[in-house]
Amino acid sequence: MKDMKNINGAQGAYMGKASSGRATILALGKAFPPQLVPQDYLVDGYFKDTSCDDLDLKQKLTRLCKTTTVKTRYVVMSEEILKKYPELAMEGQATIKQRLEICNKAVTDMAIEASQAAIKNWGRPVSDITHLVYVSSSEARLPGGDLFLAKGLGLSPHTQRLMLYFMGCSGGVAGLRVAKDLAENNPGSRVLLVTSETTIIGYKPPSANRPYDLVGVALFGDGAGAMLIGTDPVFGIERPLFELHTATQKFIPNTQNIIDGRLSEEGISFTIARDLPQIIEDNIENFCEAFLQTLGLQEKEYNKMFWAVHPGGPAILSRLEKRLELLPEKLTASRRALMDYGNASSNTIVYVLEYMVEESLKKKMGGGETEEWGLILAFGPGISFEGILTRNLAVGA
Repeated sequence: MKDMKNINGAQGAYMGKASSGRATILALGKAFPPQLVPQDYLVDGYFKDTSCDDLDLKQKLTRLCKTTTVKTRYVVMSEEILKKYPELAMEGQATIKQRLEICNKAVTDMAIEASQAAIKNWGRPVSDITHLVYVSSSEARLPGGDLFLAKGLGLSPHTQRLMLYFMGCSGGVAGLRVAKDLAENNPGSRVLLVTSETTIIGYKPPSANRPYDLVGVALFGDGAGAMLIGTDPVFGIERPLFELHTATQKFIPNTQNIIDGRLSEEGISFTIARDLPQIIEDNIENFCEAFLQTLGLQEKEYNKMFWAVHPGGPAILSRLEKRLELLPEKLTASRRALMDYGNASSNTIVYVLEYMVEESLKKKMGGGETEEWGLILAFGPGISFEGILTRNLAVGA
């Protein structure tokens, strides 16, 4: 790959070394609920738990489970929860109170565990955290989950907190964009970014009147993710993984109904239009153009970059791969995250980045090369595109 250290917005960047004043991801962490669900067992379990005997719907879900490429997922829902709240598996029941009772505790517990994992990997005491950014589309309360997370971690009462609610699948990258700005505008700060999600907020029995529900059952999973972000890593203690450069958000006009979520007495209901993958494909090149220019790359030189993409689903990844003419290995980390965890909404980008680090180190040990520059991408309601031009510091670690 061509040397990009002196091109446009990338001045002063040297392989494996963080640039002064630039935000870096210093550590990653993740957590999951105890229930691991193999995709092969999901259909029978779901129809048994909801006492549904509709053979047509069961066959449709079986087909969907095969096309999602998901192999395993973690979920908060359990036999114990359904025994305590059998109304969650019944049609038309006012269950928002029960759902939030479960979700609020579950997302906090997972968020604490993921944060503790990231803090352990970071290597500095929790008292050094100055800012907290909390992301979730799975809870609703006042005060918000950020306060309960701060309390659970023992953060200082002076920690500056911020919540991002109901941003869906783009929430993790949106939170990273915000954390980047906080870190760079507050020298010496250390920002803890945490995402936590559970599908219980939208769990429902199968219904022919809600065909999209089956897509969600086949695709989505639960969990939490965490990152530590800061500038000017402390030598010998902090080990920067990625350096964050240009961050951009864009919404596509007149697409606000393509991803639609409504909170009601029965929980949250989602609908996603069939043309979502096509809309992403039609707009991805225009969105990425400025990033290419920053690196001094020519049109269509996408394979000279790495790609950390939120895996919204196999169709989105395939459309993006086709339009950008990416080599198959470019989306390996995204496909692995989808296969192992499903689409875990805002969390999933953390799992993708973990796989990116793993693959980079494996290539380095084998004498191979990994692209230094690339993009972190996600797509969410709006339709909103989130992108961050990023340096992979693990290649020079």
